[in-house]
Amino acid sequence: MASLIKESQMQFSTLLNTPAEWMRSDGPRSNIVITSRVRLARNLNAHPFPGWAEREARANVMNTICPVLEELGEMKNAFSEEMTDLSAIEKQVLVERHLVSREHAAKGPGCATVMNRNQTISIMVNEEDHLRMQAIRPGLQLMTAFKSLNAIDTDLDKHLDYAFDSRYGYLTACPTNLGTGMRASAMLHLPGLVLSEQINHTIQGANRIGLAVRGLYGEGTEAMANLFQISNQTTLGTSEEEVIEHLGKVIDRVIENEQNARLKMLEEKVTMMQDQIARAYAVLRYAHIIPSKEALNCLSMIRLGCDLGFFADDDRETINILLTEIQPAHLQILAKRKLTPEERDSLRAEIIRAKLKSLTAPDFSTIIKDSDNHNNEL
Repeated sequence: MASLIKESQMQFSTLLNTPAEWMRSDGPRSNIVITSRVRLARNLNAHPFPGWAEREARANVMNTICPVLEELGEMKNAFSEEMTDLSAIEKQVLVERHLVSREHAAKGPGCATVMNRNQTISIMVNEEDHLRMQAIRPGLQLMTAFKSLNAIDTDLDKHLDYAFDSRYGYLTACPTNLGTGMRASAMLHLPGLVLSEQINHTIQGANRIGLAVRGLYGEGTEAMANLFQISNQTTLGTSEEEVIEHLGKVIDRVIENEQNARLKMLEEKVTMMQDQIARAYAVLRYAHIIPSKEALNCLSMIRLGCDLGFFADDDRETINILLTEIQPAHLQILAKRKLTPEERDSLRAEIIRAKLKSLTAPDFSTIIKDSDNHNNEL
């Protein structure tokens, strides 16, 4: 069945050439919190959930939802595509930019993605639910992200008949999403807790109070580049505001622990920290072959160096963009062909060398001055 999605006014090439707003902008506590994300799950009344729906039923839902999405003021000149119209590499680019889930990228006919030009609002149609809407903001801005998404949800509710129950709230494919249908999360950069071997204690503590801690691309993925997602797990019997308030308090404690871990390392393991950052700088500036995991971990140390004042503060934006643009699918889009792992490692190193060409060697003089002042006081 042919899709009724109109030709997008935002082409994939435009999306690729434009770093997402959250990559280019600082937000509150952005030295530790990379992004805040809020996701809402919604379904249409009297339609089978996507996992149970036949192809024609999914297409009917898609062709009901997408025209409404495209008319929203926030979605003016949006990117809007049926997933079958994208290549496997293009789908993976969307995953690498955190705009769609890995599960959605694997979907077939009747599934679509609509997102705004700033890549701050992304809506998956017929993922696990008929609608998976998310808002992403730089830094710690959970309530801001929620309010922007809630406004879109309110507009959609005027045009779409949501599946809602007075007792259970919004009805979802997975019972764990019943109620608000909301998942709120923050992506945190926690090299201090990792290097000081406190990260497992932090993860266990979050789990004990009903939060989930996941890797770079969500559930079941590895925490590369010292990046961790912390999110709520409870959606039933509590309001959106209460969820965000609770999550925000926990994140504040994690931020405080990370700051303390960094300060303690500067006091007690300064040579180790200097070595980690200087090695990362040398590898990224001069390597000609570098695997993805090694590159991400080295970039993490450079970002830590920016936070501690060893590099210019402006370099943090370059690092944020590189964390995404050196991923395998981005490299293959740039090369305009499928690359072998060895070719990807070579191209990745070339891109990093070019991007960091103006990055000067880390300046550790502030540590020396602080140490001298401390010795003088003694």
